[in-house]
This record gives sequence, C-alpha cells and structure tokens, in this order.
Amino acid sequence: MPGPPVRPGRRRSEESRQAILGAAIDLLDEVGYARLTVEGIAARAGTGKQTVYRWWPGKADVLLEAVTAHARQHIPLPDTGDHAHDLRTFLAATFAAATPRTADALRALMAEAQIDPAFGERFRETLLRPRREALGTLVERARTAGLLAPHLTTATAVDLAFGALWYRLLGNSGPLDAELAELLTRTLLR
Repeated sequence: MPGPPVRPGRRRSEESRQAILGAAIDLLDEVGYARLTVEGIAARAGTGKQTVYRWWPGKADVLLEAVTAHARQHIPLPDTGDHAHDLRTFLAATFAAATPRTADALRALMAEAQIDPAFGERFRETLLRPRREALGTLVERARTAGLLAPHLTTATAVDLAFGALWYRLLGNSGPLDAELAELLTRTLLR
C-alpha cells in the first residue's frame, strides 16, 4: 500500500524551523506586530523568505505555531485524582505561559483572527480548540466526581476560565497569576 503523497521541495529542517519560530517571537518583541514581516523573520533566522513561505502562509501563522508549541511545552494536563489541584495547576501554568512576549503574540493573533477569516479558523483549530479541550477534560473529570458547581456546564466553566484570560490579556485589566488560578478554581468547583 503506497504511503501518503510526498510534497515537492525539501523537508523542514528542525533547526531552521526553530530559528524561524524564535526569530518571529524576538522580532515581535522588538518591532511589534504591525512592523513584523516575513522578510525580517527570515533574515533574523538566517533563512530565505521563500523558506518561510514554503512552510507558513504568512507571519501570523509563524507566530501561531510558536505560541502553540510554547503552550504544549509549558502547560501540563495533570491527572492526580485531586480535581481542584489539577485544575489549579493547569490554570496557573496557562497563565504563567502568558509571559509578556507570549501575551503580545496572543493579542496580535487574536486581532488577526478578527480581520482574516481564514486565519481565524486556523487560530481556532490550532490553538483555541486544543486548549479548550484540555481544560474541558479537567472540568469534566471534576463534574463526573460531583465537584463542579451545580449551575455550571463543562462548556460554561471553560468559557469562564478562558474568558478571564482573554479579558485580562486584551484589556490589560489585571495580572494572570496563581491568585487568579486559585479564584477561578474555587469559583468553578464546589
């Protein structure tokens, strides 16, 4: 049985990929999203812009992959049996992963998702949906154990937690910290 079709061109070099992702985050820090360009990312990474365009449609998708990889690496999905601990740990790690650099990228990506419907769909499918599913798993475990506040559904509990994150990120309305993770845990669980 034949394997999947092979795309023309060279395979991604992991070293080049990491250099491009790092360059995108570094340049976002230095010049902001509006002045971030694929050409600048490629130059900083020591690759050609055609390499970037071969792997990503544009700068937003490069940042999306960088942020998604950061989330996968830094946000655990604990299963200790202590539902409050697991939820608090997940939320605290989620908030801690929103470092100033990552927060800038998240704000830029959310803005881009509002003006580019195709990118918005990739943003939802690549970053938002997997993060919602991960938190939903923890909340559903707590609900099954009878610990979710009785008036909440799993979906609404997830909305409340991520709503707080996005409100604070987009509105610069307060810190994303362990104190907020604790408050949300106490609010969501009995």
